[in-house]
Amino acid sequence: MLDHISIGVRDVARAKTFYDAALKPLGYKCLSAGDTSLGYGGNAVQLWVNAAERPVKPDLKSGLHICFEAPNRKSVDAFHAAALKTGGADNGEPGLRADYGDNYYAAFAIDPEGYRIEAYCSKAK
Repeated sequence: MLDHISIGVRDVARAKTFYDAALKPLGYKCLSAGDTSLGYGGNAVQLWVNAAERPVKPDLKSGLHICFEAPNRKSVDAFHAAALKTGGADNGEPGLRADYGDNYYAAFAIDPEGYRIEAYCSKAK
């Protein structure tokens, strides 16, 4: 349904360090980079990270989050570790989420700007 999503950040360089590391284990990379804009995806840009004067204020109770598809459970683990290593905060360690489904394996982090992000794999192993 969605072609892409854009988020605003105060510090594009910091966002690049974070998203380069966090998305790499999932098979995504920076496909477009400039001083004010970054584009991430596999074969095409699906996440734009843009310089913004007033990014969305962090609100853990808003329900807003971005979920990235992961190829396997190990990549979910690596996503979470990379996110924490590059300035993100833990928002749910890797593991099965039985409330969401039998094979819902996910990890949750908060990026340096306060956006809640998730990596998810539905494979049994």
